[in-house]
Amino acid sequence: MSYLIAWWLAGGNQGNEFLILAVFAAEQILLLGTLGYSFGHRLLGLRVRRLDGGAPGPLAAIVRTLLLCLVIPALVFDVDQRGLHDRAMGTVLVRN
Repeated sequence: MSYLIAWWLAGGNQGNEFLILAVFAAEQILLLGTLGYSFGHRLLGLRVRRLDGGAPGPLAAIVRTLLLCLVIPALVFDVDQRGLHDRAMGTVLVRN
């Protein structure tokens, strides 16, 4: 979805990886901060929640997204399968 939006914003030009990443980050921050899920999460029936069950909120969405854009935190996870980006903000990915 991010690629298609970036392609549309760039007027059909390809090859702007930073624009794709920026669209991905904006989507993650806006949707996770307000709804608790992104397009992909919604399609797969997943939701991001705080450990106490509440919505992640804007600050968690921003920090989680910035860490996720670094890629490495998503590759390092604990025994509960939570990536560093989730552990840092006290969030977890759950099924709806």
